[in-house]
Amino acid sequence: MSLQTILILLAVAVALIIAVWRFSNGRYGKLHPNGEVATAYESFQVNPRLNYYLSGPDLYPNALMGMDKDWILVSKLWKKKDFSPERMKELVQGMQTKALENLVMLQGFYILDHKDRKIGNWFSIPGLHVMIRIKGENSVEISTPPGDIYGMT
Repeated sequence: MSLQTILILLAVAVALIIAVWRFSNGRYGKLHPNGEVATAYESFQVNPRLNYYLSGPDLYPNALMGMDKDWILVSKLWKKKDFSPERMKELVQGMQTKALENLVMLQGFYILDHKDRKIGNWFSIPGLHVMIRIKGENSVEISTPPGDIYGMT
């Protein structure tokens, strides 16, 4: 096979990969580490502009998430909760205790949409792989962390 044929096949393969990605509704967000978010959770602040959710056990959640009230979370796996500062304190302290037992740290993150706009925040151990898929106008699907995140390390 000639070099020219190989280059043409490679170009076609790259074009196909880009086309599949572009037309597969691949609008995904991401978690972006942020110290202010961690400080807010660790000082038990409840933001009235956010809807709060937890994933995992109620005593020591795998993750806490605050979603901007203009956004709709499309998921039945997250537990929506109304938090008072006292309840937030119980949850965060439970997470801190479990993290300390397993020698891991907790971290805060902004949840960003596909255009890098802040749509919420997240508190958990770092290094979790979650999917943030923008489903439509102000609608997002976010996967939950894996089962026992504290035992993963």
